[in-house]
Amino acid sequence: MHRRSRRNRVLLAPLAIACTDALSQAAVPLEPVVVSATRAETRIFDAPAAIGAVGADVISIAGPQVNLSESLDRIPGISILNRQNYAQDLQLSIRGFGARSTFGVRGVRIIVDGIPATMPDGQGQTSSIDLSSAARIEVLRGPLSLLYGNAAGGVVQVFTEDGAPSPTFWASAAAGAYGMNREAFKFATSSGSQTFLVDGWHFHTDGYRDHSSATRDLVNAKWTWQPSPDTHVSVVYNWLDQPEALDPGGLTHAQWDADPRQVQPGYIQLNTHKTLRQDQVGTVLDHKFDADTTLTARLYYGERSLDNGLGIPLSAQLPPSSAGGIVVFDRDYWGAGLLLSRRFALGGGNVARLMAGYDYDSMHDDRQGYLNVNGDRGDLRRNEDDYVHNSDALLQGTIDLGSSWSAIAGVRASNVEFVTKDHYIVPGNGDDSGTIKYRATNPVAGVTWHAAPEMNVYFNAGRGFETPTFTEIAYRDNASGLNTDLKASLSRHFEVGAKWRVERQSLDVAAYHITTNDELIVDQNVGGRSTYRNAGQTLREGIEISHLARWTEELNSTIAVTVMRARYDEAFVSGSGTAAAPVTPGNRIPGTPERYAFAELAYAPRWGWYGLNGAIEAVYTSRLYVDDINSDFAPPSTVLNLRAGMRIGWGRLEVVPLVRLENATNQRYSGSVIVNESNKRFFEPALPRNWMASLTARYRF
Repeated sequence: MHRRSRRNRVLLAPLAIACTDALSQAAVPLEPVVVSATRAETRIFDAPAAIGAVGADVISIAGPQVNLSESLDRIPGISILNRQNYAQDLQLSIRGFGARSTFGVRGVRIIVDGIPATMPDGQGQTSSIDLSSAARIEVLRGPLSLLYGNAAGGVVQVFTEDGAPSPTFWASAAAGAYGMNREAFKFATSSGSQTFLVDGWHFHTDGYRDHSSATRDLVNAKWTWQPSPDTHVSVVYNWLDQPEALDPGGLTHAQWDADPRQVQPGYIQLNTHKTLRQDQVGTVLDHKFDADTTLTARLYYGERSLDNGLGIPLSAQLPPSSAGGIVVFDRDYWGAGLLLSRRFALGGGNVARLMAGYDYDSMHDDRQGYLNVNGDRGDLRRNEDDYVHNSDALLQGTIDLGSSWSAIAGVRASNVEFVTKDHYIVPGNGDDSGTIKYRATNPVAGVTWHAAPEMNVYFNAGRGFETPTFTEIAYRDNASGLNTDLKASLSRHFEVGAKWRVERQSLDVAAYHITTNDELIVDQNVGGRSTYRNAGQTLREGIEISHLARWTEELNSTIAVTVMRARYDEAFVSGSGTAAAPVTPGNRIPGTPERYAFAELAYAPRWGWYGLNGAIEAVYTSRLYVDDINSDFAPPSTVLNLRAGMRIGWGRLEVVPLVRLENATNQRYSGSVIVNESNKRFFEPALPRNWMASLTARYRF
């Protein structure tokens, strides 16, 4: 018998246990999970890369379905820190890439239903992701992620579920500590070759800290159409409105010790906040010309507006070159892409697959800056049009080398262009118009040894690059105009991993070594505005372990462990703090936990009363250094979470109550840090013991 056929028959997906229905009373078969992390559908077990995934069942029980941090902490290699600050978004990094971000997401590509949620300059955001309708979330780490282009230190992909076979309506409500509430609805149906889904929700929190309340509304809709067996079309519309998100800023260590709920008085006086709105529509077409040839095309367009009040004292805003303390922009962005795939039979049961693609993405900001006069908009201090254009060409191939070996290789050529046209030209602030271009050609290659039906071993190597985002090149220290001195960082990645499957258990292990030249780091961070610079060489190396087991029909466990060494390899002078200070080789890269672990034990008895189930979770995070000179750190933390749920059915109606107790031991810890904050307000306190209760009702017509 052909080895690969035998292997697929015994294949168990590494995250099938995590993605099984935690509320079900019956045993769930461990079936293969199909993913697209290598740009071709493949089983996680066979994919030559470190991949993790969670399904809708995990997402629905992990929290109120507002933040990615609720469910992705069970995947090793990814750090996703909840700042308890909806004006700044989550702090997301993969293998240390993105840890520098003071707001938004950098260094990691985010893709939703085939449409980038990362802008052409490499900056992304998670606030528009709709977790209520997410069917699964995939996280790709390692060299293969570099084939997604600029800022691909890792890739997070979200896939929205399709419509239901029959008309189905969901309604849910959640409430929690510190004035948290969320109300949501969802409707799904299908008709012939078409499916429909629409859902929306309203979220509000008073916030744990003073001056940290937030309100968010979101609507997500998806339509799919399959006019023939060979053609599939999907259209997704997303609308986000965040009318209120107050920014409490960070605290010094002494302030955090004295009262973690406090806020700097100047932030209240200046009304630090972020108001944003976004509309986006995108479509993806998949067409099979024949059994071996497939074309995928995507097209999307979006608009985003922002009003962002910063905590910069008025005296520092007055110079004509300061750019003010209120940032306002209207953005329109769009993109298109084509990917052609061809399968070739090589004889002996082996096949090769070749893919060629081209992507083009563009963004335009009509950007202004104003004085922040006690929270009110003052005189104009900046007025410009900013453009980013990104074009990428991709060539990728996979091949079988007998029954025991397979290989993958690819190359991506990227061109990123930044253009600014300055309209604010006054004495003391000249014409700051300019253009910056970055180019790179990055190869990736890997090989997999199918050592046994239960084990695969792989090795990958690749080269990547990351440009600064427009926000990062937008400011200089004590000067106006683009920071044209910033270079793109260049990285080299090596990874070896193994995946092991036996009945009811899976084990994934990956080890990596990454060197980066011209690492992009925060130079100074004052009042919410950051400037950036290039450091020398950095080193990241680590091990990631994921183990899932179904010990009995009722008892499951999940373990994810990350051990990473992220260090500066060359000396340089840091601009953080009140004075420059030397950084010596061996200093830790700030904002990056070097030890992280998640463990869960879930119990769902088949004989349980109305599907009663429960779980205990433990999350460990090592110390977080706050700056390049490692002058201070947020202490390590171990957080214990408890959950209990039920599933009650009456005919076509099903009701699912859920209760979560977070930080059950009431540990005091900092959820994240603001890297290189010049006033030493590094710490963003996490929530103490808190609770969340939700009730979801589903009715099938």
